[in-house]
Amino acid sequence: MQAIRCRRGADPEYKRAVDIPGGLRQPGQTLIFDADDTLWENNKLFEQVIADFIGWLDHPTLDRDAIRAILDDIERADTAVHGYGSAVFLQSLAACFRTLRERPASSEEIAHIEELAVALLEHRIELMPGVADTLTLLGGRHHLMMLTKGAQAEQQAKIDVSGLAPHFRSVHIVREKDEHTYRSLLGERSLDPATTWMIGNSPRSDILPARAVGMRAVHLPNVHTWVLDHADLDPADTGILTLTRFTDLADHF
Repeated sequence: MQAIRCRRGADPEYKRAVDIPGGLRQPGQTLIFDADDTLWENNKLFEQVIADFIGWLDHPTLDRDAIRAILDDIERADTAVHGYGSAVFLQSLAACFRTLRERPASSEEIAHIEELAVALLEHRIELMPGVADTLTLLGGRHHLMMLTKGAQAEQQAKIDVSGLAPHFRSVHIVREKDEHTYRSLLGERSLDPATTWMIGNSPRSDILPARAVGMRAVHLPNVHTWVLDHADLDPADTGILTLTRFTDLADHF
């Protein structure tokens, strides 16, 4: 299921979306932005590494989908224990290699896996189109914050490379984005959930937990969203606004 997709013009779904309390009619709200795959592309780099890794493995009996399913299970277990980030991802790739080859990877093979992931390890950043200009516009109308999950040093490095930090009143790097995280942030910053919006691409970590604590949410779908961040959204939930492009935010807020 998908949340309401909003379009400009006479479409009744568009009218329904902008009738959500807040939006264009109410300046001075708090807009909290996810970082990876919302402000900049991120998971498509991981997906390229996975594709290269599976090709390099060249397993004699399992196809790409079967190998990916095994890797997804390994990542699900590893992130639950160790959190997120490229180091944990490389650990998962090595565990996948060990599972499929029935032996640990050699030092040379570990080096090759790391070589496949060089774009991740160097924290390369590709901003979404129009992000900086849109944040400048929104920052003149609302209070902007960033909330991102992952390894502290790695996320901070990406934020530094992006050059976007000055747009935000505060930046929060957390281990997990769940109901507890959102509830704690609301209390810590004395935010009114009715006028606070979480903006991100991930149904599981951006939209659903924010809605669970009474916040409103903007879903910005990304075709590269990590499979473990997928979840169903209620199309009848009028507290969720779905937009196609990041720049569309300026038309609603």
